[in-house]
Amino acid sequence: MIEVQNLTKNFKGFRAVNNISMTVRKGEILGLLGPNGAGKTTTLRMLTGYFRPSSGTIKIKDFQMPKDAIKIKSLIGYLPESAPLYHNMLVYDYLDYIARIKGIDDKETRYDRFLQLSDLCGLSSIMDKPIATLSKGLKQRVGLAHAMMTDPQILILDEPTSGLDPNQIAEIRDIIKTIGKEKTIIFSTHILSEAEATCDRIAIINKGRVVADDTTASLKQSVKQNSFINLSLKGASKDSAKTLLESIDSNLNVKDIEPVEEDLVSFEITSSDNRDFRSDIYLKIKETDWIIIQLTKESQALEKIFQELTREGA
Repeated sequence: MIEVQNLTKNFKGFRAVNNISMTVRKGEILGLLGPNGAGKTTTLRMLTGYFRPSSGTIKIKDFQMPKDAIKIKSLIGYLPESAPLYHNMLVYDYLDYIARIKGIDDKETRYDRFLQLSDLCGLSSIMDKPIATLSKGLKQRVGLAHAMMTDPQILILDEPTSGLDPNQIAEIRDIIKTIGKEKTIIFSTHILSEAEATCDRIAIINKGRVVADDTTASLKQSVKQNSFINLSLKGASKDSAKTLLESIDSNLNVKDIEPVEEDLVSFEITSSDNRDFRSDIYLKIKETDWIIIQLTKESQALEKIFQELTREGA
């Protein structure tokens, strides 16, 4: 559906996007991650035709930017980070205005589309309210309805959950997942857990370059960092427990951490050969009168991968 080759964008001597290449398949949800200033928004603006690339090519379906910009824009719905709404208008009047601008001239067709978008974006109870009185979460829903007005094949969303509370984030995430069953979606975000929960694939951008592009599971496997075991004990002292654990195997690294409860001792345990030592730990502690409260193996968090790939100097 989308093919980007060697995409570069310069601003007065500053290279915001540096030779990016990627493809997005039909029906895929791609999460674009990166720290502030990484080049995410600039990339999305080039995909939508808002910015012209300094070099490189953008191909969407059988069309190429900028030669076929008008045809490409008809395929795309775009929601910027700050939804461009007219705050003095009622929600219904605003959507009616947008529908007319986008060429939906028949009144019945417009009304049917409003019903569909109202149901999809949860707008039924606010259609008669001024946009200025809405929360940011509801404004984002109106902006999403705007982007979806002509039923585009591709949705490009720039930080759609930025500044929202956890409930609003969950609601927008559910809408994106519902839309993603039928559309190709690219959205940028700083919320790594959102990308992990919502996306089929994740691309991480750092300093204008794509430093990772894969599924979450594959990304976790590609970065060489040990998994770890969380252990919490009751009835043990920190020093005695640490000594016992270190005696199990020379490959174990035992680090004491903040306990989950006041009367416990807790440890994060890694092994240099990445073996799973939970059985060995259980059997060793079984020889004592200590009580195991927690003994779990944790896989590498997406946050740690993100930090590794976008750290200073990477």
